[in-house]
Amino acid sequence: MSEFAPSNSSARVENRSRPRRALITGGAGFIGSHLAESIIASGGSIVAIDDLSTGDRSNASHLPADRFRLIKATVAEGLAALGDDERFDEIYHLAAGVGVDLVLERPTEVIEGSLRNASAVLDAARRWRCPVLLASSSEVYGKSERVPFREEDDVVYGPTTMTRWSYAYAKGMDEFVALNHHQRHGTRAVIARFFNTVGPRQSGEWGMVLPRFVSAALRGEPLRVFGDGRQQRCFCDVRDVARILPVLLRRPESAGGVYNVGGDRLISVRELAQRVCAVLGSVSRIELVPYERAYAPGFEDVAVRQPDLTRLRTATGFEPTISLDQTIRDLASWMRQSGAAPQAGGPVARAAGGGN
Repeated sequence: MSEFAPSNSSARVENRSRPRRALITGGAGFIGSHLAESIIASGGSIVAIDDLSTGDRSNASHLPADRFRLIKATVAEGLAALGDDERFDEIYHLAAGVGVDLVLERPTEVIEGSLRNASAVLDAARRWRCPVLLASSSEVYGKSERVPFREEDDVVYGPTTMTRWSYAYAKGMDEFVALNHHQRHGTRAVIARFFNTVGPRQSGEWGMVLPRFVSAALRGEPLRVFGDGRQQRCFCDVRDVARILPVLLRRPESAGGVYNVGGDRLISVRELAQRVCAVLGSVSRIELVPYERAYAPGFEDVAVRQPDLTRLRTATGFEPTISLDQTIRDLASWMRQSGAAPQAGGPVARAAGGGN
């Protein structure tokens, strides 16, 4: 992997003989680094923009320097460094604040940054005349009680006085901007609503549930679940997600569409904690923690979060191939090798939303 500071780059002439060239914002992050790895494995090359606020150089350190370049910068700085003469075959906008903890601690930063970055990337895609995939979130559905969530369903949010809903509002606005770009300017924008993507290189620093649980289990410490643990979620391995995103974006018919991306097998948070202990042979106990101890009073959780994957399956034939047990084992292996396991005895594990 090579890295360079923002600077004006020279023009590149489109050449059909060259490998497919992709731009990934958040390219040193959890999903971004796996996506870069997948595209490179299929013969492509990557330019990544990442300010490393939640990403990490080590996530992409194994990628070949002649196929992967990292611009350490904000999205706006990175796009300016590339300049209008740059050419890409596709853009993946994955840079975003992630995790319930981060949203609650820095709501203004997350909201303003989300819309600003999405607008900048869409403007770049319009100039460069290339398709762009915007990462959205299952949070967009809010607290809708219609299950499974379908892309055209109405959404239900809590009041603006509750910071917990700020991320949902922000991602919803990103989607509006992207769809408007498609309708007004012909920008080939595709929206992917991620549902709890998990796997190696995922940090529990900002409250992601599976790495928190795996870290605690490896240390023999309690796996903390708040509420009664009956909240149900669906998890999908990041490597399955990474391989399907290019397939989705490269379909001309996908432009202007919204797609749920993830797994659709439900598991309760308490069952997830039990599963982690069983797979890893951990003697850790499960500790139930009241919501009011985990978050501010009045925090609202979503009882069931399950995607309807009909649209994605019809478009791409997508089916997850990596089991949850394998994901748990691989995440644990990565934590052991990298020393990335967070201090499980610290803040309460945020197991409510758990991911995306």
